[in-house]
Amino acid sequence: MRKEQTHVLAISAVTDESGFWNGLKQAHGRLPAGAVWKLAVASKDGTKAVNVIAHDSADGVREFFETHAGAHATTEYFEADAANAVGLAR
Repeated sequence: MRKEQTHVLAISAVTDESGFWNGLKQAHGRLPAGAVWKLAVASKDGTKAVNVIAHDSADGVREFFETHAGAHATTEYFEADAANAVGLAR
């Protein structure tokens, strides 16, 4: 039986904008089976980024995200409260 997916928020303070986004492009091409990248957006000045990824767990997202972009940002990971979200599929 497959575990239900959760939406994981990855909120990053970016220290190397080019390295961060290049790393995420590589990560996108190597998503774990069943994971879906829902959103990737940066602040206008490039110092902050928010990514939303549907996956089995926040730890699973952390593992592949840090592998590709961890050296270029400090990122916090949270499971989204989909029941109280606006515009997020349940």
